[in-house]
Amino acid sequence: MSDIEFSKEEKEIISRKIQLYFTEELEQEIGQFDAQFLLDFFSEEIGPYFYNRGLYDAQAILESKLETISDAIYELEKITEFRK
Repeated sequence: MSDIEFSKEEKEIISRKIQLYFTEELEQEIGQFDAQFLLDFFSEEIGPYFYNRGLYDAQAILESKLETISDAIYELEKITEFRK
């Protein structure tokens, strides 16, 4: 798995959200540097769990769609002496 990386703009948006959370929910002020440090920690330590969950969810959707396609192809099959 490659590292989870965000663009500069994404990091700024996420850092602001972290700062807002700390202010509104924890009634604590944290600076931009601390918010980015926390983002880096979550990206490295917690991010892979979310990434893997996303992969599992995508795989389940793909398997469901493939089953639907397989059923649709089976329905198109013409009756022959091999299939009655």
